[in-house]
Amino acid sequence: MTSALLTDRYELTMLDAAMQAGTHDRQSVFEVFARRLPVGRRYGIVAGTGRLLQLIQEFRFGDAELGWLRENRVVGTAALDWLADYSFSGDLWGYQEGEVYFPGSPILIVEGSFAEAVILETLALSVLNYDSAVASAAARMVSAASGRPLAEMGSRRTGEWSAVAAARAAFIAGFGATSNLEAGRSWGIPTMGTAAHSFTLLHDSEEAAFRAQVDALGPGTTLLVDTYDIPAAVALAVKVAGTGLGAVRIDSGDLPELVAAVRAQLDSLGATSTKITVTNDLDEYTIAALRAAPVDSYGAPSRK
Repeated sequence: MTSALLTDRYELTMLDAAMQAGTHDRQSVFEVFARRLPVGRRYGIVAGTGRLLQLIQEFRFGDAELGWLRENRVVGTAALDWLADYSFSGDLWGYQEGEVYFPGSPILIVEGSFAEAVILETLALSVLNYDSAVASAAARMVSAASGRPLAEMGSRRTGEWSAVAAARAAFIAGFGATSNLEAGRSWGIPTMGTAAHSFTLLHDSEEAAFRAQVDALGPGTTLLVDTYDIPAAVALAVKVAGTGLGAVRIDSGDLPELVAAVRAQLDSLGATSTKITVTNDLDEYTIAALRAAPVDSYGAPSRK
């Protein structure tokens, strides 16, 4: 698979014009940096460099790509011949992934001839803009969580391949796991997840749903307790799984109040080691608001 057409047309028309002018071989330096940060953020986190390096290795123009460029008259014959042999031979250096950056500081420098460097511009900006934005937001959530584990659960809020990139960026920023299986396969990120509300609704009763999940996954599983009535569901969860129940998950409601009530109920039922995880479209502000609550872990969507 090639990444060669993951770019803007004007990168190639610049190449074409520079070749005609005889300036395409001039040594050039391109710098990737942020002009400013979003309101409320004092720093950013670099992510995406590893993905970018892999995509640059795959940046090749095969017969199909060259044929499409020719058919659509994007560039002329000389440029097509040059692209047929393209392989980046310049130099790349910059920040490591996970490092802090500030506005105006180049996180990546690309040096080479104008021709071979300029056609990577859109790809580099696309990867680093998105991944670093996700990592920067994720780092704020990690700080707000004050050492409590975070799992990335944002696949439904972005494109299918952006979800994989987002999971990777969140992991770089300190998240411990992801719900996205492709991110697990591609990047070795631990994966997590048990059941959604639809699983509870599938069964004739909430108790039947809990029993099916415990039978399949064991008492150490995490049971979702906010489909109907939370106190009733917590009591059912302990009844079905026993006091060794791994965790309960709360995905709605007034979380600070609910978490305190659920913790007290679990303790009164003897499930003192059962953990509480909360989800429900969390960000750094809602996580910070839960700092005093007895939350054990968070499931949060990746966001920019």
